[in-house]
Amino acid sequence: MGWFQKKRKTAGRLVVSIQADVICIASIGNASVERPTVEIVATHALKGAQSASDLLAKIAKELRAEYDCINLLCGNEYQLLSVEAPNVPADELKTAIRWRLKDMLDFHIDDATIDVLDVPRDRNAGNRNHSMYAVAARNQLIEQRQALFSDARVSLRVIDIPEMAQRNIAKLFEPEGRGIAMLSFDAQGGLLTMTCDGELYLSRRIDIPFAQLGQDSEEERNAYYERVTLELQRSLDHFDRQYHTITLAKLLLAPLSGAAAELSAYLAGNLYLPVETLDLASVFDMDKTPELKSVEMQQRYFLVLGAALRREEAVL
Repeated sequence: MGWFQKKRKTAGRLVVSIQADVICIASIGNASVERPTVEIVATHALKGAQSASDLLAKIAKELRAEYDCINLLCGNEYQLLSVEAPNVPADELKTAIRWRLKDMLDFHIDDATIDVLDVPRDRNAGNRNHSMYAVAARNQLIEQRQALFSDARVSLRVIDIPEMAQRNIAKLFEPEGRGIAMLSFDAQGGLLTMTCDGELYLSRRIDIPFAQLGQDSEEERNAYYERVTLELQRSLDHFDRQYHTITLAKLLLAPLSGAAAELSAYLAGNLYLPVETLDLASVFDMDKTPELKSVEMQQRYFLVLGAALRREEAVL
């Protein structure tokens, strides 16, 4: 995804994730090499009356270099909706999608900024219509985000979403000719994606924040684990029906710290797919950022590193 893009010469790309009380950043070296080098990861706390714009300007000054930035939205800042692809010329696509979304959003369509993401056609589906994902965010949020970066004198090149960031990481682990399911959790909840050949086919949000997976009570933890398992089973069944030509090789669980790490064993005992917990050190060179070798840090920077792997997307 990339709502806003500008071309200019800079030191590279920097992912900026603006959260409730912190700004997380990450930058990697050449994303096309086999093991990209993580150049920067850092978390900066918003303190007192300090604005996000002031903090961003301070971060940029401390980096002593100009970057083109990717702003990674949080899950509650946009809606991702599956729609049937309209049979219209490419230059009319977004208008047609906007019409279809008008009764699906929780705000007025005139207040929405829209982008679209194609889902590959099933090779055996003939002329049957296929699905697309539409991304909708409030105009006000997009304008505020543009102003924030402008006020900080930082170049905003792309606005991206977690689903695409997770897709980027999944691509590094996909066996040739087979897909994988990937599941991550953060403070807002779980994100399940199913990908194949570097393409996003299915995305689901699971309304269980990370904190609930780490409950002290084993009984409470298992209750949440059971809910996660049920959501996964339903999503896997749906995927099998919708994309029966794609075989999922495994479920990859993003790094989880503390008691939540027990989720991996629980899922392995209740799903038909093999379940593995991924280690970002297996796909990134972390010599410059040794702190990333800890599970806690890998969990914190999982999505921002995924966004840093972004390559230019074809414009629909």
